[in-house]
Amino acid sequence: MMFNKVKKFDRNLIVIGGGSAGLVSALIAATLNAKVTLIEKHKMGGDCLNTGCVPSKALIKSAKVASLIKRANEFGINVPASNINFPAVMKRIQSIILKIEPHDSVERLENLGVECIKGEAKIISPWSVETNGKILSTRSIIVATGAQPFVPNIKGIDQLEYLTSDNLWDIRELPKRLIVLGGGPVGCELSQAFARLGSQVTQIEILSRIMIKEDNEVASLLTKKFEDEGIDIRTDHVAKEIVIEGNKKKLICEKQSETIEIQFDEILIAIGRTANSNGLGLEELGVKLNPNKTVHVNEKLQSSISNIYACGDVAGPYQLTHTASHQAWHATVNALFGKLKSFKVDYSVIPWATFTDPEIARVGLNEQEAKERGLSYDVTSYGIDDLDRAITEGEDHGIVKVLTVPGKDRILGVTIIGNNAGELITEYISAMKHDFGMNKILSTIHIYPTFSEANKFVAGAWKKANAPKKLLKLVTKYHRWMRR
Repeated sequence: MMFNKVKKFDRNLIVIGGGSAGLVSALIAATLNAKVTLIEKHKMGGDCLNTGCVPSKALIKSAKVASLIKRANEFGINVPASNINFPAVMKRIQSIILKIEPHDSVERLENLGVECIKGEAKIISPWSVETNGKILSTRSIIVATGAQPFVPNIKGIDQLEYLTSDNLWDIRELPKRLIVLGGGPVGCELSQAFARLGSQVTQIEILSRIMIKEDNEVASLLTKKFEDEGIDIRTDHVAKEIVIEGNKKKLICEKQSETIEIQFDEILIAIGRTANSNGLGLEELGVKLNPNKTVHVNEKLQSSISNIYACGDVAGPYQLTHTASHQAWHATVNALFGKLKSFKVDYSVIPWATFTDPEIARVGLNEQEAKERGLSYDVTSYGIDDLDRAITEGEDHGIVKVLTVPGKDRILGVTIIGNNAGELITEYISAMKHDFGMNKILSTIHIYPTFSEANKFVAGAWKKANAPKKLLKLVTKYHRWMRR
């Protein structure tokens, strides 16, 4: 498709979307003294602030407190049974959103030099965006419109007001019987949180286990924890139909050839997210989309039209807030300075965490991925049940599992399941990013008693397994000689 290029541009950059990727893009551009406009049609802060990371972690904290109260006797404290005030829990979540909201507000961005416009945006040429009846010209465009919950085509689902991570935060009555559809990170976090707050939770997963992207031993540890807390996990279940008979609701599932009925009061859909790429004018312009509707981008985050960039969930491949920010830097710098110098986005060290209890955190490869790629590796594990601080906290469970290049201390990947795993993983993220290995972790002083000592102990286990045998034989002879 041929376009008549604009001779003069009113702006250096237009960013479409005010979520994590869009906010970072706009702020970087303003910091670099570019003239930048941010267009957001709904709420500033996007999913992370309003319906994702922030509210879910606030909910998880309330659920954690409820769990600790139930365990109070373990710590020598007698307390009456907890009385969950669910409306107060949800009110607290909203207050936390309001407290963080100024970080992503229009006022803050405008004070930093970003022009903010509320409205829908449509790209009508590679250099023109229409919003609120006006056409804005720009040298480059960044699409950062995020994603939305994917809702499967289950027969009868349109008969009820199902819950997703978007509208979940509007409820004020705790579901008595809750079905959570999905065994990935979001489904697991919310299943445990609602179970701890008093819901009777049934978690449905179409595959053979929950947390399918993690190693089997990690998923098994979490599964046991969930079952101990009363969550009814149904794997290998295919959701086929929702039936409503009067006041009764039931989900019809199929497991192999068996038909299973599960009654519920509310159903929460948590099986993934789909990119918000429709309605932006991309397809009309001929911008290439991937089969999953994400914008097809190259290593510089350019779309098939070179001055239109995309970052965050709408681009993929990772749907993570911190990855969106990482991409935003590259997209913005390339959009503004690509004619002088451009940068390829680096996905080699992408960490993530699932904030269940215990937490699961990972960076790099795990065993099942290494096997799928046919890579050779050594694996070293340390059981957190042996860690002094974990024992004192009553959190002595989990593992630190490190994959290294055979015979070397270079780290290929780390998985941690345990208390504070999302914090512990940072040492390994730094190691992989800045190219230091197990020897340097072992030689670093770690405060006693802390959970971070687990990182040193697994490095010690690696060192023991990789001790130089010939040198040790010589040392043995030396000590024998010194005893004469």
